[in-house]
Amino acid sequence: MTNEALEQRLLKHQIKPTAMRMLVLNHLNKTSAAISLKALYDDFYPADRITLYRTLKIFEEKGLVHSIDDGSGAPKFALCEAACDVKEHNDSHIHFHCEKCNKTYCLQKFDIPDIHLPKRFIQKEVNLLVNGICDQCAA
Repeated sequence: MTNEALEQRLLKHQIKPTAMRMLVLNHLNKTSAAISLKALYDDFYPADRITLYRTLKIFEEKGLVHSIDDGSGAPKFALCEAACDVKEHNDSHIHFHCEKCNKTYCLQKFDIPDIHLPKRFIQKEVNLLVNGICDQCAA
């Protein structure tokens, strides 16, 4: 992705395109699996951990990334589809966590099925996590 494309994607989500934000967006764009704050920090060392955390939180608030609780103890972050924004954030897809390499993948072609709740139950969020072995580790 070019610097201009990175900047435009940030502006589309009402995010000021600072150098660090563009670097983080570019990194997320090149990553096939969701990434934890620790992994991002390791990749950007000696960058400030708080700056990276704030960048991810702004991205999440503005609908650029979504967080995933894969049971590893730390949330992971993945880029959202282009249609997500501040007002409409849709990450209703299956997430796959590999027990061998500990990577978590968004399986966006597989939607979470509709959940029919009992009367007066109010659904706020649905997450579906599949645990197993990814194609790379199975090979």
